[in-house]
Amino acid sequence: CIRYAFKDFAMNHLHSSLSSEMMEKARLELNENPDTLHQDIQQVRDMIVTRPDIGFLRTDDDFILRFLRARKFDQLETFRLLAQYFQFRQQNLDMFQSFKVDDLGIKRALMDGFPGVLESPDQHGRKILILFASNWDQSRNSFIDILRAILLSLEVLIENPELQINGFILIIDWSNFSFKQASKLTPNILKLAIEGLQDSFPARFGGIHFVNQPWYIHAMYTIIKPFLKDKTRKRIFLHGNNLNSLHQLIQPEFLPSEFGGTLPPYDMGMWARTLLGPDYNDETEYTLTYDALHLKGILMCLVVLLCRSQSTVDTGTLRQTDRETSTPLLALD
Repeated sequence: CIRYAFKDFAMNHLHSSLSSEMMEKARLELNENPDTLHQDIQQVRDMIVTRPDIGFLRTDDDFILRFLRARKFDQLETFRLLAQYFQFRQQNLDMFQSFKVDDLGIKRALMDGFPGVLESPDQHGRKILILFASNWDQSRNSFIDILRAILLSLEVLIENPELQINGFILIIDWSNFSFKQASKLTPNILKLAIEGLQDSFPARFGGIHFVNQPWYIHAMYTIIKPFLKDKTRKRIFLHGNNLNSLHQLIQPEFLPSEFGGTLPPYDMGMWARTLLGPDYNDETEYTLTYDALHLKGILMCLVVLLCRSQSTVDTGTLRQTDRETSTPLLALD
């Protein structure tokens, strides 16, 4: 009796924040059955012993449930995703060593709007993430830090059970994204992004929308297409400057004016303020006086050079990761 009482309590806890309508949606779209939920979770947990090479750092019911929902309660696929989640983190330890909002690289990316997160979901309850590609200042933010900021944002958002069920939409605006900027998107870092988002994270992406993309973004997409799963490819939409086709999938009343919607222009700092809270203003010295800091750094270097009879440079400070210095997809030559 105690065992069944505990089981009922656990199931009620897992569904405590869901409305009856949302529970019904999970049943119809994700094959979620409250009567077998505990058994489904435990069967996934039992598979962990088959991968002793991976450190499964979290295996509680709430955590495993989000993976089950991401794979429509296919237990084998769920475990594969769970294993890939932790394996990706093991293989890219440098990305996750300081994986928190006050990490300087993540903080700068968030402050620059990577990603943007709209306050209200779309007509299907999906959270809308937006990226304005031309905002990528490559002297300020590495692509890796932008990816880290996106993954951290998703970690925060996926805590919401409704978003585990409804999923996400991603809109990338390529307006004014230069060929020079595009040349920095190397195959290695794009492959890393695909692995991190498509193969190793328990989120349901209902659509990835490109708008105002130039020809070289089409070329880039052609190159990365083989790395994408069929399901992912079917959910990528290249709208160009045709916002009407975007509005057929996402109603204008849920979009900011930048995408032809009826909402006000997107406030680039909104999501950063949500995550950083009182620490938001701590970044002011980097955003408002970045040029001054850059000049100060140059002056300091000159002082060092003058004080030394022979200048030396620590090559370690100049070295970038192999991921960001490999052959570009689009060469400028």
